[in-house]
Amino acid sequence: MIVGINGNIVHKEPAFVHIDVQGIVYEVFISLQTFSALGKKEVSLFTTQIIREDASLLFGFMDMSEKKMFLRLIKINGVGPKVAMAICSTYTPSQFATVINNKDMNGVKKVPGIGPKSAGRILVELAGFDEELVANGATPSASLAFSQATEALEALGFKKDKISKALTACDGDDTAALVKCALKLLQTL
Repeated sequence: MIVGINGNIVHKEPAFVHIDVQGIVYEVFISLQTFSALGKKEVSLFTTQIIREDASLLFGFMDMSEKKMFLRLIKINGVGPKVAMAICSTYTPSQFATVINNKDMNGVKKVPGIGPKSAGRILVELAGFDEELVANGATPSASLAFSQATEALEALGFKKDKISKALTACDGDDTAALVKCALKLLQTL
């Protein structure tokens, strides 16, 4: 099983990257999050190899928490590697943890290829996994800031689904900055 790959980038597109490892070029499927973090020449990725009857596929991740999220998602009935990569492309692990924590059905349905049935199944199957994602993916202060910002916005009377939508669009690990950003976005929702 190939669990990591280091090499030179030969070609890259938003869905995959070709990596030359001592003369052998591997095609590694990546999320948009990983694509945006790729450099120009060299790359080091955590990988997951999926071997099927008709193919041997490599999926690469810049971040170990994104890999863990992908591995957990493909264990859910009806969620294959393609849908799991779509989720990884739509949300960072900490953002997805917020969606799961808030049981935000609309946040999950926002991912291309996921309907109401699949969204419900994902939320049920991943109940409690959000804490693991946040613990692995974000700094403790960032996960604390997200939960504090959520509580503050709930106290102001906003609904959980709108709070989740607004906070996932905001970046930062400071509670005050997250609340300010979310308030601006909540005015337009």
